[in-house]
Amino acid sequence: QVQLVESGGGSVQAGGSLRLSCAASGGIFSTYAMGWFRQAPGKEREVVATISRSGGRTYYAASVKGRFTISRDNVKNTVSLQMNSLKPEDTAVYYCAAGYRSSDVVCSIYGCYEYWGQGTQVTVSS
Repeated sequence: QVQLVESGGGSVQAGGSLRLSCAASGGIFSTYAMGWFRQAPGKEREVVATISRSGGRTYYAASVKGRFTISRDNVKNTVSLQMNSLKPEDTAVYYCAAGYRSSDVVCSIYGCYEYWGQGTQVTVSS
């Protein structure tokens, strides 16, 4: 069983930056692909960025590519999301997710992830 705890959310003006972190415990972190998803009010949860077990492969949604960076530390068992040039449409609850993978691949599908954090709110004002 893997437990995930997000931190770093908050409120920021458009154009600003935030860094989200997710601390994992209870599993062998380096065997899990990790992802960040988000859900805005009235909308479905959507993928933001994902990273492979080693960190060597990443995936970004088109809406955040070039502005967000996902990274992981397999010693500290953490995954981070650096968010720059934030826009009001980035406002959502952001979730960290973990999914076991037998190889070093990324997965952008919700169903790939068995474990989820409780979410952290990001609000971007114009």
